[in-house]
Amino acid sequence: MSLSLTPHRVFDRYGQITPEWLRQRGITLLLSDLDFTLAAKSTRQPDQALRDWIEGLKAAGIRFAIVSNNRSGQRVTDFCASLGVPYVGHAGKPSTRGLEEAMARIGAKRQETAMLGDKLLTDMLAARRAGVLALMVEPVGGAVTAWQKVLHALQSPWKAACRRKMKAGR
Repeated sequence: MSLSLTPHRVFDRYGQITPEWLRQRGITLLLSDLDFTLAAKSTRQPDQALRDWIEGLKAAGIRFAIVSNNRSGQRVTDFCASLGVPYVGHAGKPSTRGLEEAMARIGAKRQETAMLGDKLLTDMLAARRAGVLALMVEPVGGAVTAWQKVLHALQSPWKAACRRKMKAGR
């Protein structure tokens, strides 16, 4: 179990993560946060770009599920139903419980699983603690509230460290 906050990789947006990139790393299950990772928190339904990206993953044999801390169960339920993807709600990240539940339901091992998210203290810490590949994206819709702006500014050093490692080829 790692307590590192540093993601393994940082991307500008989820669409940069391709099935080929995941397969090259042995990933067959991609878990993802919902809010600010795949859509702005106020978004009630997925857009076509997200639908196409998930369909591309599925067509390539990459299984996909959402693991969300969102307290609005109905919104997450409706969003995931519209996409036709399984989810674990009230996941309790940075606890590993939600990630482990999703992996067990789908039948995936840690070494073949990645977690995608936008926050260090929940998504990345849960991924690192669970021993899965930690993939970070910039927040969809950007940081809106003052607290979000502070939180995302505080994440900058860890994202920069990850980008330096990526540039160095590690």
